[in-house]
Amino acid sequence: MKKLDWNGIYPAVLTPFTANGDIDYEMFAKNTEAQIAAGIHGIIIAGSLGDAAVLETEEKFELLSYAVELAGGRVPVILNIAENTTKNAVSFALKAKELGADGLMLLPPMRYRADDREVVAYFKSVAAATDLPILIYNNPVDYGTLVSLDMFEEMKSCPTIQAVKESTRDLANVTRMKNRFGNRFKILGGVDTICLETLFLGADGLVAGLVDAFPNETVALYNYSKSGNIDKAVEIYRWFMPLLELDIHPKLIQYIKLAATAEGISTPHVRAPRLPLIGEEADRINKIIADGIATRPKLG
Repeated sequence: MKKLDWNGIYPAVLTPFTANGDIDYEMFAKNTEAQIAAGIHGIIIAGSLGDAAVLETEEKFELLSYAVELAGGRVPVILNIAENTTKNAVSFALKAKELGADGLMLLPPMRYRADDREVVAYFKSVAAATDLPILIYNNPVDYGTLVSLDMFEEMKSCPTIQAVKESTRDLANVTRMKNRFGNRFKILGGVDTICLETLFLGADGLVAGLVDAFPNETVALYNYSKSGNIDKAVEIYRWFMPLLELDIHPKLIQYIKLAATAEGISTPHVRAPRLPLIGEEADRINKIIADGIATRPKLG
């Protein structure tokens, strides 16, 4: 089994596109290098923020192969799985291992609203099929499925299920997980607007969104929080908040791509049905980004 410690900052990386809709591998490399230079601890590709919904399966595998070669062992590369059937999820996991993935982020079944028994069976089937470490994505707000503590109880015997992306929006859930399971499951905060609170409550790291545009600030916030420099962590967090709120909106992909484009590490292009921003919305989002860049805090 590959080893991941599931500590630190794991960007849910963007998938930049060219103007004609192809994957822009050159810009993907530029963004990834900026993340690694800032000190992130791993990258998660083809997630929701990475345009998973509009990527073809083969494109995801091509992106994985490229990312593995690009990372060159400097940081682990984790592939997101968001499949409709158990069979496809298992096949996806096996192919990911073949192509060199270091781990998997696993969503509940898509489209069909599975009950608790079905979700656990789905997760366990994937876990039994691979020795890759697995991060369970718990996001009932966006995906309609809560992975409860009782469901984690059923999965704690699965050695490959090692961590959770905690996106319930309920900060108390961090403490509930710690009280019930101790350190059996690593906890990565998955909601940018409560990321610092999540770390203060004992989360091991973050699966972050605005890190795609601001990797240095995100890593600094994490490092300050873990070293006990609360005042500096809060200073960065308060500056960051208007930008972090771009992550909790249906147009998060457009918004965060604009922010990363302003920093020179993405393109703004999206695939339909998403469309570029126009009018008041475009002006408002671009002003939030410009204001943040103009007032960014010193990190040293």
